[in-house]
Amino acid sequence: MEISMADTEKKDVLILALESSCDETAAAVVKNGRTVLSNIISSQIDLHTLYGGVVPEIASRKHMEQINQVTEQALKEAGVTLDDITAVAVTYGPGLVGALLVGVAFAKSLAFAADKPLVGVHHIEGHISANYIENPDLEPPFTCLVVSGGHTNLVLVEDYGVYKIIGRTRDDAAGEAFDKVARVIGLGYPGGPKVDKLAKEGVADIELPKPHLDGMDFSFSGIKTAIINMHHKNPNVNRANLCMSFEKDVTEILLENTIKAAKSLNITKIALAGGVSANSFIRQEFLKLQNKGYKIYYPELNLCTDNAAMIASAGYYNYISGKISDMYLNAIPNLKI
Repeated sequence: MEISMADTEKKDVLILALESSCDETAAAVVKNGRTVLSNIISSQIDLHTLYGGVVPEIASRKHMEQINQVTEQALKEAGVTLDDITAVAVTYGPGLVGALLVGVAFAKSLAFAADKPLVGVHHIEGHISANYIENPDLEPPFTCLVVSGGHTNLVLVEDYGVYKIIGRTRDDAAGEAFDKVARVIGLGYPGGPKVDKLAKEGVADIELPKPHLDGMDFSFSGIKTAIINMHHKNPNVNRANLCMSFEKDVTEILLENTIKAAKSLNITKIALAGGVSANSFIRQEFLKLQNKGYKIYYPELNLCTDNAAMIASAGYYNYISGKISDMYLNAIPNLKI
């Protein structure tokens, strides 16, 4: 199915999007890929905090309870009906398979019942596209660092919907390392915000091992394990200093590879995306790159974590380029970009 830009310019394109890849049940309506009319998120954080992390089976059941409600609320807040919607977009991977299946099945039922096009969206593509909402001037090409609980990727965004992975983690994702460190030192779940908050009270006076890999890949397992071992040997170690040292070293690793990528590609536009990009220290250090001639982009905080507005933005660009899914669309938990 091919849709010309001329056709889309004649009238607004409204994308209703659904996101259920992990523990957020979300629905949103976005106009022309950049204007958010509604962005509803039902969080399960309090529920999963009881278990120290996301329990897949509980997440799936909660999605089934909430998805109809958040969708109705998103349409109501946007002031539109399903008849007004141009297409239905949904995250179909990567993520927890049971959680993804809830969103995909619901999106297919909506698209079929309303006779609307269905657009499958890659979760990472959604995180990247969150920058289009926040930054109206941002156009490809640019380099994007995607850092979240499940992913750490350096992506060359060659054009809308055209991506090339130029670096990825070889073990833990950055967000995963934050969560594991937080759990071991007794901060609880979710770890990222708690480590960020406590780090503000500390100083980076603890030496940690930093891997130096060939190319632009990442590794966070070693630094995470060093923190865990250090805390086991000395439970009285200053936790604030430990968090600040960890946060500083992780940020330096992210910065080093991102700058290397930008230089090798001769691109001065750098975007941040994903839940870890909400970290205040990481943002602060990346903003310093603007003094070196780089332009730094990042989404507002509520667009960094999982949400449906970012899926709607990515869905818009897929839709206008003719990337329409059929009713055989299925959840793919290990989907590659």
